[in-house]
Amino acid sequence: MSISVVILSAGKGTRMKSNTPKVLHKISGKPMISHVIDASKKISDDITVVIYHQAERVREVIEKEYKDIKFHIQDVENFPGTGGALRGITPKYNRTLILNGDMPLVTDNSLKNLIDGDSDINISVIKLDNPSGYGRVVIENQEVKQIVEEKDCNPIQKEINSVNGGVYSIKSELLKRYIPKLNNFNSQKEYYLTDIIEMAVKEGRIVKPIFVPEEEFKGVNSKLDLATAEEIMQRRIKDSLMLNGTIMHLPDTIYIDINASFEGESIIESGVSIIGKSQIINSHIKANSVIEDSIIDNSSIGPMGRVRPQSHIQDTHIGNFVEVKKSNLNGVKAGHLSYLGDATIEEGTNIGAGVITCNYDGKAKYKTKIGKNVFVGSDTQIVAPITIEDDVIIGAGTTVTKDIKTGSLAISRVPLKIVADFFYKFFKKVR
Repeated sequence: MSISVVILSAGKGTRMKSNTPKVLHKISGKPMISHVIDASKKISDDITVVIYHQAERVREVIEKEYKDIKFHIQDVENFPGTGGALRGITPKYNRTLILNGDMPLVTDNSLKNLIDGDSDINISVIKLDNPSGYGRVVIENQEVKQIVEEKDCNPIQKEINSVNGGVYSIKSELLKRYIPKLNNFNSQKEYYLTDIIEMAVKEGRIVKPIFVPEEEFKGVNSKLDLATAEEIMQRRIKDSLMLNGTIMHLPDTIYIDINASFEGESIIESGVSIIGKSQIINSHIKANSVIEDSIIDNSSIGPMGRVRPQSHIQDTHIGNFVEVKKSNLNGVKAGHLSYLGDATIEEGTNIGAGVITCNYDGKAKYKTKIGKNVFVGSDTQIVAPITIEDDVIIGAGTTVTKDIKTGSLAISRVPLKIVADFFYKFFKKVR
């Protein structure tokens, strides 16, 4: 579609009370600005992001994910405000959509509604039961006549429940002509984009109100807004997954990263977190388990299991209080209370309770390789780097420090010593 998009992201976001730029705060694993860019890319190939506060930091994050975004640094010192943000931008197409970088819930369908039609300007309008605190949009005969800040409203205008949604679609030639005419003759000494509405009306231009859903166009200005937006985004993600065949127990207690993917029919129980670019394929993730940037294929995890990044779990059962990190497990059973890090473990192997791969010596990480059909007894420590071949039995309580060949038994135990009546002697009690 032939439309240019400008995303305003230059503000400090002081109400967030954070050293992180507002548009870089994450919603479901992705910076707010990325959600806005994703929606914009579905309607345009000409996207400009206006930056100023921590500009290089914002730019770096965006460029890591996108290769075709243009940037414009606002001259805030001389031209502050939303109108000042547009100075110096030359849109590629005949129409320009202007939106904000703190609107992570906006969808491409709503943006398409704003760019349809032949009007000179389309302005997003939200209807609120309580419009207090917002600028009112005065509409007559289905056209916008004025935007009035609340402090300037007369009693009749205060009763208007149509408020400015902050997104505009405008003919680019009008934008080019109006922006240089803006002034800062107001209490804030800023250049307001809303002033172009008054200019257009005076010229007899057609300014259409486009009513939009509050949920999508509400900006995120505080940590409270951030939490509210997270809840809405999570609901969308989980609704879509359930409609496509994923079973969820108490979905309100589950967290799913927007970057995660699901295939087939999986079950996700309460309290589960699926983080990063995890892939869940025909698997059962049990209560209160955490999966991070890993692939779970035809497996069951938990309850209270943890799979850390760069793990690939296939045809495997990981039980309660088992932690796996950067490991490949194929056809393995690890029922409970184990740590398996930097390991490759093959099919038919059973990992007993309390087994630990000792993969770190204080300076470097080392790998553990365990073959097929290995039985690792409870409370075993496997000191990497080490290779345990197929068909091996390791006795409970063993510390494995050498490679073990196929078919072997490995066992190391200190002989048990029993001292009769020691309890009574130690506590000076009479038997």
